[in-house]
Formats: sequence, C-alpha cells, structure tokens
Amino acid sequence: MGSLFRSEKMTLAQLFLQSEAAYACVSELGELGLVQFRDLNPDVAAFQKKFVNEVRRCDEMERKLRFLEGEIKKAKIPITVANDNPAAPPPRAMIDLEATFEKLENEMKDVNNNTESLKRNYLELTELQHVLTKTRTFFRDFEVRRGSQGQFDTQIAEEGGIRSDHLPGLGMLAGVISRERFTGFERMLWRVCHGNVFLRHAEIESPLEDPSTGYEIHKVVFIIFFQGEQLKSRVKRILDGCNKQNISNNTTYSHFSTGQYKKPKVLHQTQEHRLRALALAAKNITVWFIKVRKIKAIYHILNCFNLDVTRNCLIAECWCPVLDLDQIQHALTRGTERSESSVPSILHVVENIDKDHPTYNRVNKFTTAFQSIVNAYGVADYREVNPAPYTIITFPFLFGVMFGDAGHGIIMLLFAIWMCVREKKLAASSKDNEMWGTIYSGRYVILLMGLFSCYSGLIYNDVY
Repeated sequence: MGSLFRSEKMTLAQLFLQSEAAYACVSELGELGLVQFRDLNPDVAAFQKKFVNEVRRCDEMERKLRFLEGEIKKAKIPITVANDNPAAPPPRAMIDLEATFEKLENEMKDVNNNTESLKRNYLELTELQHVLTKTRTFFRDFEVRRGSQGQFDTQIAEEGGIRSDHLPGLGMLAGVISRERFTGFERMLWRVCHGNVFLRHAEIESPLEDPSTGYEIHKVVFIIFFQGEQLKSRVKRILDGCNKQNISNNTTYSHFSTGQYKKPKVLHQTQEHRLRALALAAKNITVWFIKVRKIKAIYHILNCFNLDVTRNCLIAECWCPVLDLDQIQHALTRGTERSESSVPSILHVVENIDKDHPTYNRVNKFTTAFQSIVNAYGVADYREVNPAPYTIITFPFLFGVMFGDAGHGIIMLLFAIWMCVREKKLAASSKDNEMWGTIYSGRYVILLMGLFSCYSGLIYNDVY
C-alpha cells in the first residue's frame, strides 16, 4: 500500500549479456515492462551504431505494412484485431517477414497498376462511345431539319475529324472534357480562332470514374466545326494542349460497344483477386505490426548498449524497482534459455550512486487515469508523496459539486458502468479512434464523476 502513496524505490543495475542472448533477454525484459535503459552511447551518431541496419530493415517493413493497411482501408475490409499479445519473433524470423511483405507489396502494386490501366482503357472506351452517340444524335437531328435536301453522309476522317462530302472543306473534331474546364476551353477556342468555329456540346448524363483516384467526374462531349487547314491546325493544338483524345476514322460504334462489354468482366476479375489478397492480409496485419514494432524496439535498445573488449559481451545500464529485482533476474534467465546460450546473463546492482533517480509510480487499470491527470500538471520527484490517490476522491467530488444534477449524473454513471463491464471488447476499438480511446481510458473517472454528480444533485434537489 505504501507504493500507492509514494513512488517506488529505484536502483541502478548493470547487465552483462552475451551477444547471442542479448536479443532474447531484452525481449523478455520488454514484456515485463519494469526496466528503463540508459543510453551508453549518447555521443555516437545514429548511423554509426551497431544495429542500425536492423532498425532500417524494420522501418522498411513498417512502410510496407502501412502501405498494405492503406490499401485494406481503401477497400473497406475490416481488420482483424489481435486478441493476444504476440511475443517478439527471433531475429532469423525477420527474413521470412521481409519476404512475405515484399511479396504482398509487389502483388498489390502489380494489381493496382493493372486495375488502373484497365480502368483508364475502359474510361477511354466509354468516352469515345459517348462521343459517337452524341454525334449520331446531332447529325440525326440535322437530317430532320434538312428535310428533302439530301442525305448528310458523315464519316470519321483521319486525324480525328468528321467531314461532310456535301460541305466541302468543312471539318469536325469531337472529344470530351471535364465539366469544370469546359468554360475556359470554350473561351480559349473563341479567342484563338476569332469566332470562326462552330461549337456544339452535350453533357454526359452518368458520372464517370477517375481511374487514379476512384472519384466521380463529370464530363462534356464537344463537337467543333471549322473550315480550312489553318483553323484545323489551331484547333488541334488547343486539343493537344488540353490532352484530349480525338476519334479516328477506323473506329466504329459496334467496336466500342463490344469492348465495353468485355472490359467490366476483366475489371471485376482483377478486383476480386485484389480483394482476396487484401482480405488474407487483413487477418494478420495487426499481428505483423506488433511483431515488427517489437523487433524495432529491441534493436533500438540494443543500440544503447556497449561492447566489451572481447566484443562478445554487451554491457547495459538500467533503472529498475528494488522490489522487482527477482522478476528481472528470472526474465534474464528465460531469455538466456531461449537463445540456448551457455553463458548466463548477469544482473549487478550498483550501490551508492549519485545520479538522479527516475520516478516510478506503480498503477493499475483503476488508478492509471488519475495518475495521468496528475502527471499532466507535473511529475513528482523521486520518493516524493504521490498526490494521485487523493485525486481519486477530490477530482470527481469537485466535478460533482460543479455538475450537481442527479438526472445527468445517472446517464454518466450508466455509460461508465457499460464501459467497465465491456472493457475487454471495447479495448480493441479504442486503439483506432483517439477520441474514443481518451473516453475509454477515463472510464473509471467518469464512473466516479457520475456517482458524485448524483450525490450532489440529490443534495441540490436538482434532476435535469
């Protein structure tokens, strides 16, 4: 009980670990969570430390996992939450993890490139189909207006123009442009050609999909009539500058219609393959993240160690609670046995030290939130009285004095009880949402605040 009202008594210890057993020992100490290591190489640059290559490999694996996580979230596939806390894998497992992540990343990149290419081709086919449909409608209306003056025979000319044999020298170019850019495109066309071209346009009713972003885009079909090679050259330069694709004379309406029926089937098969690969990765990505981050943390700690003269032993210094020295020694023994080292790891307690001791307050799931409130104002000195236990009563009581309403207090109390009862199921969702994580971590604070609000509300005779 004394540790609740005062910070733990700490001691400085030296660890002597064999090189082959250092990784497993640090892994066991990390799972125990009772040791704070000191950096014995503060003057050494990060790129000069012994395990810098392993840390970089972990950074690269984290990058690949973030890429896969982004693809999974983009596909709206639920990520399986790890129910247990997997231990750090052995160093040789890094090769298997790297190969797995490399394979998944390359597969996703290839599938994404193929999907984008198919979507881009499908978009071009859809645009050209709309161009042909709108131009057919336009010339059909033109024939109706002409009446018995003759047939208006149109064909798609070379270089993307449509020319009428009845109107010698009259050429036409058709294409599509985004609805937002059409006004500027029309104004530029008018200024460059001095009003000597005739422009017709019609909006595509259904929105199209951008192959790069997946967002909906609205486009407009345009038809430009001109006469003479000079105007034709100007119009083509404007279209080239706007990256517009013109229709060609060897493309027919039936060709695009047939192509459009084939494209969605290929797209559907490609997307199904992508979803299957992502669903398989979503089941393991949480565990992979935990393993990679633990490996990275272990090598980061190993970079704080010193090598002895023989370069076969690593020397470390750490702060640890005096009451937990036996647990730390047992963790070192387990690490040595895991690594199958013949030389035991040594824990040596340093006496009569003049260094500033760190403050360690032992907490549990009930007192963690109150300790965080106290630490937000300042951390007490070593072996100083810890005000967190008194805050357990004073903080909710003062809130109840301020918020003395029995009705609202009951709502807070019931909400806090619900979180406390279902805390194991809600713990996973609190990791993904920062705001919900803050509320969940303070569930016991809310519980006491609701209780004191009910008490103050009954004294005030105030309900809602």
